[in-house]
Amino acid sequence: MPSYECEGRTYDVDEDGFLQDPGLWNEDVAKDFRGTEGITELTPDHWKVIHYIRDYYLQFGIAPMVRKVCKQTGFSLKEIYQLFPSGPAKGACKLAGLPKPTGCV
Repeated sequence: MPSYECEGRTYDVDEDGFLQDPGLWNEDVAKDFRGTEGITELTPDHWKVIHYIRDYYLQFGIAPMVRKVCKQTGFSLKEIYQLFPSGPAKGACKLAGLPKPTGCV
């Protein structure tokens, strides 16, 4: 099983670098994984998206569609991509500790 190490912490990840056990997520995980997505600092805007996606996943067991993320956070799709250059599915979901989405988010 692949792993990712940062700041002395080791995480079990899948072949795409997503956290294997979403139950182990906390904000330190997001901070540790931000560099894998080319993000140098997590701003309040990042956290707004991360927490929304995380809360949605905990409630429904799947990642929200990107349309819903935009509507609920107030960010346009362009702004989401500015926050998470690899996109909402890869970047935002990875930092939120979700499994790799199977479809579009």
